[in-house]
Amino acid sequence: MGTEVIARNALAACAGVLLALLASPVLADDRLTVIGGSSPAGFFEVIDHVAELGGFFKQEHLIVDKQYMTAAGAAAQLVGSGKAEVYSGSVEPLLLGYSKGLRLQMFLGGDPQYDYVLGVPVDSPIKSLEDFKGKEIGEIIGGSAAEISLQSMLAGVGLSKSDYSVVSIGVGPQALSAIVSGKVAGAAFPSVELVLEGVQGNVKFRFFRHPILKDIGNVAWAASPATIAARPDVLRRYSRALVKAAILIHENPELAARYFVEGSGAKVTDKAVADEAEVLRLLPDDLPAVKPMSKKIGYIAPAGIELLSKFLVDGGLIPAAVPAAVVSNQFIDFANAFDHRAFIAQVKGKS
Repeated sequence: MGTEVIARNALAACAGVLLALLASPVLADDRLTVIGGSSPAGFFEVIDHVAELGGFFKQEHLIVDKQYMTAAGAAAQLVGSGKAEVYSGSVEPLLLGYSKGLRLQMFLGGDPQYDYVLGVPVDSPIKSLEDFKGKEIGEIIGGSAAEISLQSMLAGVGLSKSDYSVVSIGVGPQALSAIVSGKVAGAAFPSVELVLEGVQGNVKFRFFRHPILKDIGNVAWAASPATIAARPDVLRRYSRALVKAAILIHENPELAARYFVEGSGAKVTDKAVADEAEVLRLLPDDLPAVKPMSKKIGYIAPAGIELLSKFLVDGGLIPAAVPAAVVSNQFIDFANAFDHRAFIAQVKGKS
């Protein structure tokens, strides 16, 4: 074959490739508004920060506008009113708001287990729930879901409300001081909060978990039925980005910690990153990818949410049980539709 023919064939091939590229549609980035029911430094926000800084939102052609509110109930109401598209945070506000007309559906789970625990320092003389008889127990604020959980746990071992007292101790250093000093015998707190405070104060905790609710996750992402119907492809891709972020956190907590500190706007220091990495290592069961090879990461058990709502009815927080229809797992298969093993190998040693 002559040089001229080879050149002509090469030119034709290049032209064909160029035409194919021009004919292929360029995917535009879809914008999604998300509001978190916690501060930017909230533990579960690590998933969003990793998805953003790890490039997973970009891979899914998404621009995620994330805002935060300290009041989870107010955040849920904003999503319910259409002022934002996705809520992320604890599920209790979704259940508490149901009787008032809030109709958000949970489409991705953020915590495989119930977050409210009764915690004591690892060297505490308290060895069983019965040992709380006659003791003061701390909580963040009175009347919370944590207090209802505490009452249920202690009632299960025969302790009535008159057998112990509950006092508000807030959060942060003041709460840790109350626990360590013995002002309170333990704390009815989210496990995440106790671990965060423990890492900061170099204190380790033992947890008593609710025997019935312990395997029911109470953190989720949710949207209105209208948003789910109108933007299913966007929510599928958003869910997949979050699942990938959760796996990275499980497999590479050091990198995830750096993304978290940077994404939360805090000063990136070796100590800040090391502390966050330690928190992630201590709480592997509190994030969706506790089983990173699972194809059901983010799945929410409808029966579990229904049981949790009945628990809130018994505690007097809501008037009637919420139906399991508040859960929609329709995006789970798509969210996990990638090669987990190859992805793990990709992110495990990344720095």
